[in-house]
Amino acid sequence: MYIILLGAPGAGKGTQADTLVRELKLVHVASGDLFRQALGQGTELGLKAKSYMEKGMLVPDEVTIQMVLERLSSPDCESGAILDGFPRNLNQAEALDKALAEQAKAIDKVVYIKVSEDELVRRLSGRWICRDCQMPYHATDSPPRVWGKCDKCGGELYQRADDIPETVKERLGVYFAETAPLIDYYTRAGKLLEMEGKGGAARVGSRILSALGEGR
Repeated sequence: MYIILLGAPGAGKGTQADTLVRELKLVHVASGDLFRQALGQGTELGLKAKSYMEKGMLVPDEVTIQMVLERLSSPDCESGAILDGFPRNLNQAEALDKALAEQAKAIDKVVYIKVSEDELVRRLSGRWICRDCQMPYHATDSPPRVWGKCDKCGGELYQRADDIPETVKERLGVYFAETAPLIDYYTRAGKLLEMEGKGGAARVGSRILSALGEGR
């Protein structure tokens, strides 16, 4: 199975990807990881991406698409993969479908983890990280024993610029504007599974696995 995971920042895609990889025995293909690996290894595509990132520009779709397709052509992806963070827009989705069709493959299902904007802002803007050991905390869901100090090493807790409420709202606005056409595209293709993202990670994971089992 080739499955796409869609969901806004804070929706829990990474957690659910881990569950699906474990339960369905598929490879996790995360576009963010691919970028980091390509940059670290200094590959041709990595250097291309770096040239745009250093100028503060978005990496063009064709570079991102080529990077993902190269990964999907690896032997370990032959029986399927979980795509996380890709496609991000309609152009990438259409290019992916075309490339997979050339290999007699196709996306089977697209799981959209739906979480309200208010809940996403709460989740993201409540995140704090230890400056020393990078241990994550959440203001309400998993606070430290002593506010401002890491339970593990005593280091100072700080909030990333990306997680400040005003920035979070801007990030979510960009995401929803990009994703709305994707939701429509996969709905029309009969591949979208819209899943409620509230209720705890285990419960969400069970719902997704049940829906995928019924759709096979």
